[in-house]
Amino acid sequence: MADAPDMTEVLADAPKNWGKWGEDDEVGALNYLTADEVMRGVQHIRQGQVFTLQRLIGDPKGDPVWPGRSPAVRTMLLDESTWDSAEAPQFPGGLHYADDKIDAFLQGSTQYDALGHVWYDGQIWNGYDARSTVGGMAKASVEPIAQRGVVGRGILLDMARFRGKDTLDKGETFTHEDLVACAEAQGTRIEQHDILVVRTNFLQLFFDQGEAFYEGFNEPGLVYSPELVRWFQDMEIPNLVTDTIANEVTYDPNNGTALPLHCALMRNLGVTLTEICDLEKLAESCAADGQYTFLYAAAPLKVHRATGSPVNPLAVK
Repeated sequence: MADAPDMTEVLADAPKNWGKWGEDDEVGALNYLTADEVMRGVQHIRQGQVFTLQRLIGDPKGDPVWPGRSPAVRTMLLDESTWDSAEAPQFPGGLHYADDKIDAFLQGSTQYDALGHVWYDGQIWNGYDARSTVGGMAKASVEPIAQRGVVGRGILLDMARFRGKDTLDKGETFTHEDLVACAEAQGTRIEQHDILVVRTNFLQLFFDQGEAFYEGFNEPGLVYSPELVRWFQDMEIPNLVTDTIANEVTYDPNNGTALPLHCALMRNLGVTLTEICDLEKLAESCAADGQYTFLYAAAPLKVHRATGSPVNPLAVK
């Protein structure tokens, strides 16, 4: 939006965690997920149920992606028809095999953002120079996140059910206070160091509407306020996981900027963002048995200097 203020102005007084874990840190608030936090998460495994949270790549109904990105394309290279030709590879014993490849945006499916993925004012997470992104991310890429993994106590915050809707509406917003109220309505509470898993079911509209979904694109989600950012900092939230493409309301209704929480939470506080998750089976289970907490575990692919990576997170109840 042309009349939106500069992000430097919007976040002029926003807190930063730069330097908190040293001048070389590249994983930010994931540092809160210590061995004790892993064991705290394990304590919430009560049934042995495992839920995978990745959306299918190559879904026959289509793959939702950020506008301007194209869905992944899988290409078959070898299959049984290959051996119809005399030029097919030959192996002792007569083995045949199938082979394929994928051409995809690294952030074109369920994925983790690198902490250096979004920035303003010439600096990425921890104060690294934004020029360090040229040709590949020399600092704060997804690789350090992938190397350490993400494991802790997850809590589902089912905002769609909390508001009595099948899906949240285009541009619908909610605050940290709404997250707290949602947890209380579910019979639980958000604790320090929790991995927040927020359900809107908004992407159901992509499958219902097709390409019309992108008309006037404006996802629902958390909306920026100084109080929300301070709450994330005080609660020491390591990871925000959602079922939308970009984790927050696309255009802030209060100031017109695009994705200010990517800047306030990820760039400034080091909160890792995880997007495009499929939370439907997990949400059905939580609504049925009233258990909204679980062990959350995720490890994005180890891709050198990458801005993000596909991931298949696990929720274990």
